[in-house]
Amino acid sequence: MYEMGFKRKIGMLLLLLLSSVGITSFPQTVKPDKEKLDQNFKFRNGIFLDFNQVKNNNPVPKARILTTVSYNDREFFDKVFEQEVISYFDDFGLRKQVKKENIWGYAKNGILYIQLDNNFSRISIVGGICHFVGMITTYDTRYVDPYYRFNYPYYYRAYPGYYPTETYTKTEMRQFILDFETGKVMEYNTQSIEMALMRDPQLYDEYVRLRNKKKKQLKFLYIRKFNERNPVYLPVNR
Repeated sequence: MYEMGFKRKIGMLLLLLLSSVGITSFPQTVKPDKEKLDQNFKFRNGIFLDFNQVKNNNPVPKARILTTVSYNDREFFDKVFEQEVISYFDDFGLRKQVKKENIWGYAKNGILYIQLDNNFSRISIVGGICHFVGMITTYDTRYVDPYYRFNYPYYYRAYPGYYPTETYTKTEMRQFILDFETGKVMEYNTQSIEMALMRDPQLYDEYVRLRNKKKKQLKFLYIRKFNERNPVYLPVNR
């Protein structure tokens, strides 16, 4: 009895000793049904109604979308989104409708696309911080030159102080980042990078100490660093 008690005490002491030096620690395991979100990750093909579906890799599959477009059509999503309202069957087999403008995005051939300003853009870099290029339409209202009033004398007699205006539209490409923790989309600038890095205090401190010129030059580098240090795991495409 004494010998068994002695062995048990020795075993407990060894366990405490091993724990103190970290020998009993094991690398964090990942569930077999999940994979790391990186450039090799394949999203399930279909329409994502919201960002929660993206994080769960659980879109509305093509087979549940009500459309006359062939499911094998290479331009399936482009043609489906020509409609302003999309009909589909939910998980319970109930018919639902959603406006195109309210759809978060879709996945095609495993690649994720996000809707921004009524356009769908491919997310080129995926991870804890994603990066993509989107098309944005801007509107600029300008007053017409005051001397222009002589061409419209009637309006100025009827409405003194009135100046005609014209609205100009311009479509341009801009860079954005997507915070995969919150789903927030921000313009790709140093202020947004700082906000996204706040979830990693060490990287955040490194970045904010850089000179402004270096911050601009190293935006991509710190996105990559963040994604390497803070991996995201999503359900696999099965």
